[in-house]
Amino acid sequence: MSINREKLRAHFREEYQRLNEQQQLAVDTTEGPVMVIAGPGTGKTQILAARIGKILLDSDVYPQNILCLTYTDAGTIAMRRRLLSFIGPDAYKVNIYTFHGFCNDIIQENLPLFEKTALDPISDLERIQLFKTLIDSFPKNHPLKRYRGDVYYEMRNLQNLFSAMKREGWTPEFINSKIDQYLAALPTRDEYIAKRATKEFKKGDVRTDKIAEEQDRMDKLRAAVGEFEPFQALMRKNNRYDFDDMINWVIRVFEENKALLSSYQERYQYILVDEYQDTSGTQNRLVSLLISYWDQPNVFVVGDDDQSIYRFQGANVENMLEFANQYSKDMLTVVLTNNYRSTQPILDVSRTLIENNQERLVTQLPGLSKNLLSSHPLIRQYAFPPRLQECLSPRQEMTNITLQIEKMIKEGVVPGRIAVIYKENKYGEELARFLQLKQIPVYSKRSLNLFEIPLAQKILLMLRYLAAEHDAAYGGDEMLSRSCISTSSGSRRSRSRSFPSRSPSGSSAMTIVLP
Repeated sequence: MSINREKLRAHFREEYQRLNEQQQLAVDTTEGPVMVIAGPGTGKTQILAARIGKILLDSDVYPQNILCLTYTDAGTIAMRRRLLSFIGPDAYKVNIYTFHGFCNDIIQENLPLFEKTALDPISDLERIQLFKTLIDSFPKNHPLKRYRGDVYYEMRNLQNLFSAMKREGWTPEFINSKIDQYLAALPTRDEYIAKRATKEFKKGDVRTDKIAEEQDRMDKLRAAVGEFEPFQALMRKNNRYDFDDMINWVIRVFEENKALLSSYQERYQYILVDEYQDTSGTQNRLVSLLISYWDQPNVFVVGDDDQSIYRFQGANVENMLEFANQYSKDMLTVVLTNNYRSTQPILDVSRTLIENNQERLVTQLPGLSKNLLSSHPLIRQYAFPPRLQECLSPRQEMTNITLQIEKMIKEGVVPGRIAVIYKENKYGEELARFLQLKQIPVYSKRSLNLFEIPLAQKILLMLRYLAAEHDAAYGGDEMLSRSCISTSSGSRRSRSRSFPSRSPSGSSAMTIVLP
């Protein structure tokens, strides 16, 4: 054994001893299906890297025979760095991908099967143009056709719908069947039964007016779903594809070409999936195809249904439940409950909140407990409970936070020891203005979005108005009331630049006042 390999093995043993009993169990069980339910702050990245190190250091498996799929690029970087400290340069030989990156490599390795040589990824500008072409082709009686205002109003809705269909593998026929089931069940639903008598309905009657409204909504959805194939045809006509297409292409080729699928199944002897709760239907299907070669696959999935932050993008906690049911006889389930990030009072309060969710795995899998225990040696002794304060308005909330910070600073707290966590950048920007009024220093490290600057937003509004007028006369009327941009600074006078007002022919312009 080389000296370098012995050093790596010694370092791995040192790191391994730091793992708790649950983590060691997950690392040691290298054969067969394993599902790890890892709550927040329980060290899931550590055990993923440690498991890969365990496989490589204790077996004859090559790094190229291990596949680790993560949800984000940041996840792949973190995993590679952690693994590098365990096994050295071989970490760069382990296949660590995002789902899209993995599918792209498969396409590049098998170009003739995908006809990829004639296709290029679509840009955001090209996507917008194709959606405009699609909407322009709508017939006069199309439910999504608009003649006034923003004629392309449905563009974003169509884009989100088509993306969801691709991620989940939903066909137009499947969605239409679900719409039929939904409409058929409406008369039996409580919200469509009259609770009291009105001029048109007696108590207990079916509210046909509400059902008619829902029918109109479903007609629009059907119309939108019906445009999925025409849009895909436009993509093919222009030799373009997007990321969601890539996964579907690989799934289709795997299902049609069993020899190709077998070659990848034999190549990857160990498969690990991070953030399994955030996998979409197509991503889960891809994993299922890769592990379907073995009765007891060496697959290791890590996730936490309570942290399904990408559910709005198609992520489905049912994937974890389906995996557990499929391999229930042979699967090892490990629940990590030692939290190294938070104090016990915070964990207890969090649990009382999340327990209101009835779609958790603990309610569907027997003998499962997810009560987190604060385990960090430096903070686990702290017992300060979180304090909840309610404010009547966002402005009052900003004022309250500012006054509390001012009070702490007067009491001797160093400003750099005070942190404010907020949901969106706009809240931080507004709070910073409050603090500046009190001459309290503020530091915030984040990227600045040029398009969020007020002047840039005003310019964008002007461009949207002109674009709407170009597409259809009077098409920008709803923006006309906001089209006069006025900016002043101190006592400086403003210079006026005027464009011609609306002409008799229907064309129009706006008056812009620049500083």
